[in-house]
Amino acid sequence: MTGRPSLRIGVLALQGDVREHIASLDALGVDAFGVRRAEELERCDGLVIPGGESTTMIKLARNFELLEPLRARVAAGMPAFGTCAGMILLADRIVDGAEGQETIGGLDITVRRNAFGRQVDSFEEDLPFAGLADPVHAVFIRAPWVERVGERVEVLATAAGHPVAVRQEHLLATSFHPEVGGDARVHGAFVDLVAAR
Repeated sequence: MTGRPSLRIGVLALQGDVREHIASLDALGVDAFGVRRAEELERCDGLVIPGGESTTMIKLARNFELLEPLRARVAAGMPAFGTCAGMILLADRIVDGAEGQETIGGLDITVRRNAFGRQVDSFEEDLPFAGLADPVHAVFIRAPWVERVGERVEVLATAAGHPVAVRQEHLLATSFHPEVGGDARVHGAFVDLVAAR
């Protein structure tokens, strides 16, 4: 893939594998940077929402006065890519969430938190991924899965009989951590999505 230095892709820098996502995006030749403030979000052509702890991340987003700007940008069509907890934050509905747990929303899915189990149940698996010739090495860490998808949602990969990678228009989400392991193809698919917008 050729570099796209004119694209500015932020990584929500409240918690999680921020550096790893930035490194994956840097390898693809885009301008990647951390986002903690609304003014940094305004610079973004697209945004990666990394893994972490979804309830903590939403509280931090509110504390940093980012939650409403995030919702507004996603609703207005800014491409976003959520991984693990980031998938939960983009989901419209959560099963087994904390009481009153909020999301950014926009992705017409129902997601189950910690569906694959606790930290000790983490695992790795090579998964066929729609649009990619070879399987993706997927690392699952306290990962969610998708219980229901809306009619506009495309399932890109499954594990244990459940969707673990989905796309809906300008939104992409994976249950697993594509920033781990040096394979930037899923990030490349997101960069292409951003470029197409």
